Amino acid sequence: MAEDIAAIQDQISKIDLNIENLKKNLCALLKEREALVIKKEALHKQINLSTQNKDHKQSSIYWLNKSFPWSEKIVNCLLSTFKINNFRPLQLETINATLAKKDCILVMPTGSGKSLCFQLPAVVSDGFTLVVSPLVSLMEDQLIGLRELKIEAAMLDASSPKAYITNIQNQMITQNGSLKLLYVTPERLAKSKRFMAKLEKAYSVGSINRIVIDEVHCASHWGHDFRPDYKYLGILKRQFPLLPILGLTATASKKVLDDIKDILNLKSDCLLFRGSFNRPNLFYEYYIIINKGIVYCFSRKDSEEVSTLLNRHGINSHCYHADISSDVKTKVHQLWIKGDIQVIVATIAFGMGIDKPNVRFVIHYSLSKSIENYYQESGRAGRDGHNAYCILYFRFQDIFRQMSMVFSEKTGLEKVYQMLRYCIEKKQCRRNIISLDFEEAWKTSDSCKMCDNCFIEKSRLETRDIRQYGLTVVSILKSATAVDEKLTPLKLIDIWLGKGKSSLRPISVCTLSREECEFVLSKLLLERVVREEFHFTPYSTITYLVPGQHSEHLIQNIISIHHDILMSNDIQSDKLAYTSKRKSIAKPEKSSKKSKITETESSNCLVLINDSENELSS
Repeated sequence: MAEDIAAIQDQISKIDLNIENLKKNLCALLKEREALVIKKEALHKQINLSTQNKDHKQSSIYWLNKSFPWSEKIVNCLLSTFKINNFRPLQLETINATLAKKDCILVMPTGSGKSLCFQLPAVVSDGFTLVVSPLVSLMEDQLIGLRELKIEAAMLDASSPKAYITNIQNQMITQNGSLKLLYVTPERLAKSKRFMAKLEKAYSVGSINRIVIDEVHCASHWGHDFRPDYKYLGILKRQFPLLPILGLTATASKKVLDDIKDILNLKSDCLLFRGSFNRPNLFYEYYIIINKGIVYCFSRKDSEEVSTLLNRHGINSHCYHADISSDVKTKVHQLWIKGDIQVIVATIAFGMGIDKPNVRFVIHYSLSKSIENYYQESGRAGRDGHNAYCILYFRFQDIFRQMSMVFSEKTGLEKVYQMLRYCIEKKQCRRNIISLDFEEAWKTSDSCKMCDNCFIEKSRLETRDIRQYGLTVVSILKSATAVDEKLTPLKLIDIWLGKGKSSLRPISVCTLSREECEFVLSKLLLERVVREEFHFTPYSTITYLVPGQHSEHLIQNIISIHHDILMSNDIQSDKLAYTSKRKSIAKPEKSSKKSKITETESSNCLVLINDSENELSS
């Protein structure tokens, strides 16, 4: 009998061993499958890019032609009116195409000169160009520049006086008038029947020459900044079929571009001019030497508090958000352009198309809601081509602040997760991460040497298995579910660290710091071991965490989770390397008497923002 039991136990042991081996094989197969899926997607993107690049090169060669009837006129205008000697890449192609009355979409990075592509054609054409723009601040910024060049331009927004609106609308239907550019928001087109009637009259008398839609990605649900009134713009091609439409954006994937063409009723022969998203003069890190710049905040309250702190410590700043009156916004914008204000502390109300050449830094005081938003906002820096710095402050709680704002959007949560991955990634070049989001080809071996990740020697990174931490977190969440307890992210970490409800605490107290726990939890969110759930109150949206779709895979040891950490004894030497790099590639500009910032004061700006974390929470 004993021998029979021993034989059975031996069989059980062999079966257990086989099961364990199968689990390991399954884990390896799942990883291999995931790698193959990623590789397949990358190859499809390469095919699409190759096709697009071939078509783009063919069309670019034709539109680079300098023998069009207007060629001499636009070259003279470039120098005499805009004081520019040469066209930048894709400018001449786009200008020729729109003057030839072709519909086209131009995708170029921030600061690459998209505005010239419609401003110059407007100057050399009879009549006026209608420019649809999403933000008043963007329109004001362009009008400031146009007035300096003595180009007749106007804008209509909600604050425009009735008499002024009447005057502009009369100019719209005047043949051979002096008005060259008229800026409006999409809301005016969508909600003002009188304005649309004037547009139809302008079309019938031939006083309007083209329609420009700036930040055209706002029309797409797949875009990072969808605006409902942009969908109304599809009526423009139906109402004015002979007018060429020019769409401009710095951020659009193939899916977004296809959606834009459908929404705007652009035909298959619509031309696409697409530049590289890479901005090689932007350094992505967290130590800087600064002169003038922008600090982006999540909320109006944040922007006011950070601005107050900077002013208290001698950094001349002003907040900018939606609650500030139009007059104050205009004044603040103009003072910043002139250099009387050193730092704008703003929400995303201060964003697209802001054109100040010598912005030396953009600091994000909190997480952006998407890679596209971050690219757009950080692109305010370095428009003069000199080196500039893009710094992102990552706080764990900002993940859920953003989630609560975007959960109802079609791809809102997916984009926040992409931004989270950007933040906690240690190995991959930050430019590579951004370029992949925009479907731009990038060799994985490329090192830009202009981001913190490329500065870290990979030998200094240690990869650690965090599966055991994941099991503890899942166990806590399951225990909470069993007693109908809901855990917010912060409450979960408290329990994990042995500070919360005693019945839910793990048997062994976690030895990680709170920051390390937040990092691990971020990885668990990305790996879908943990997921978010939303609870709605009349005044807020609360985020709770629950076990995710891969939690059981983690328990069964089907998947493993790792994260990279920088060896602690090397952190200081890396900081010294960053500092050395800063000094070698960034020299502070000479400041005006009105706005003199010493190098020490400039460096203090970032330190003060960092210190404000403690001051605001105390």
